[in-house]
Amino acid sequence: MKGRVFVGGLHHESDTFNPIITSREEIWVSRKEELLAKRESSASGIINTLIAAGYEVIPSLVARAVPNGVWDRTYYQELKEELLQDLRDAGELDAICLSLHGSMRVQGIGEAEGDLLEAVRLIQPSIPILTSLDMHATLTRRMRKAADGFVGYKCAPHTDTYETGIHAALMVIRTLESGKRPTMAMVRIPMLIAGEQSETSVEPMRSLIQELREREKEEGVLACSYTLGFPWADERENAVHAVVVTQDDQKQADELAKELAAIFWGRRAEFGFYNETRMPEDAIGATKESIEEGVFPVVISDSGDNPTAGGSGDVTNFLRLILDDPVLSTLDPPLLYQGFYDPPVVAQALREGIGASFHCSLGAKFDKEKSSPIEAEARVISLKGKWEGANNADLALLEVEGVHVVVASKHVGCYDPEMMRILGAEPTGCKAIVVKLGYLEPEIRSIAKRSMMALTTGSTDELFTRLPYKELSRPIYPLDGEFDAELELI
Repeated sequence: MKGRVFVGGLHHESDTFNPIITSREEIWVSRKEELLAKRESSASGIINTLIAAGYEVIPSLVARAVPNGVWDRTYYQELKEELLQDLRDAGELDAICLSLHGSMRVQGIGEAEGDLLEAVRLIQPSIPILTSLDMHATLTRRMRKAADGFVGYKCAPHTDTYETGIHAALMVIRTLESGKRPTMAMVRIPMLIAGEQSETSVEPMRSLIQELREREKEEGVLACSYTLGFPWADERENAVHAVVVTQDDQKQADELAKELAAIFWGRRAEFGFYNETRMPEDAIGATKESIEEGVFPVVISDSGDNPTAGGSGDVTNFLRLILDDPVLSTLDPPLLYQGFYDPPVVAQALREGIGASFHCSLGAKFDKEKSSPIEAEARVISLKGKWEGANNADLALLEVEGVHVVVASKHVGCYDPEMMRILGAEPTGCKAIVVKLGYLEPEIRSIAKRSMMALTTGSTDELFTRLPYKELSRPIYPLDGEFDAELELI
């Protein structure tokens, strides 16, 4: 074997505006040999690339969960200690390659990645530590100090997670085989950008990412990344960062990171919502017009309560508007709404059984501040117990005052039309569909004849001025308008 590399990781996007504490029941962990068998993530890209190159991989664990509120402190500390004990038991190592998100937060601790990386560095103070990151990582000085190099995803939606793992592994290989220690530079760009404004298939991100790829071809450059931060984390250092990793040349890294930061800042005004985006009432009106014109299915994103970005999944405000609308609440077939996180309502539907009607109090079980429950008679249309496609959640399809609503017993993403189909609802036959989502994932986008994003309220509110930031360093664009930014190395 050429060398021994320790691999592990933690992945979570933690929304600090969401009051839910992400518990151990919502977190799944892959360990040891199970990690070696997977081929689906950045960790798999790291492992498979290292093994193919002749390195011995010492796998620990990778823990992840659907984006949600901050992690339960006790369980995080258990997993952290398990990973650290694996590291202590690993024996002599040549490098560490981790798969991290970058925007994970823990109850009472704050940033997880800085906390974890510091602990790893204490155990292994001298060997290289290289890490793959999500594009929406929130980088900090603690992370910068503890690691030798980061590389982030370059695609949004994130279709290159495996490839980014490969990139991280190649950085390890180049480091070990050259004998040169990586050098890294990071520049904070005081901006907040939502994923819905930064898809990489359109401008300005398309050419900004191409710029990174071109710079990575330069001699001595190991990786160039833009990490966009996570706007729904009220974190002091939250912002966009330009990150450059070079092969033992700090000056090259510093100059290139500053140059890339200036390029990004210079294009700040180009970021905006490029899909059809409307206020909630306007989205309802436009949907009715589209149906009258025969253009459907119309897919509407309830963007302010997007569980795949950390929303609680139980905010009822947009559903209430639909139930109050005499057209959208009486469609044939009914409008299909996916979905709500409400374990008591699912449990009640399971007890009552298909065809039964019962009074339910739907929604606002977890976030009781941003909306209130909808009190209504519900009829059970179909049920699905422990569906593997939704982390073994129990699912119910309910008719609520003329609208078909998918309800889940766990906090799960709502982007997959298979969740509707497993309950017997065919989305292609609907005139209108609402999903708790931001930009549409490919699975649901392919169904839509027209799509629009409703700027609804919730923990993933796309209008940042409506969010109660307290810790975020100011000024920051666009919340504070135009100002002269100090693009400095951190």
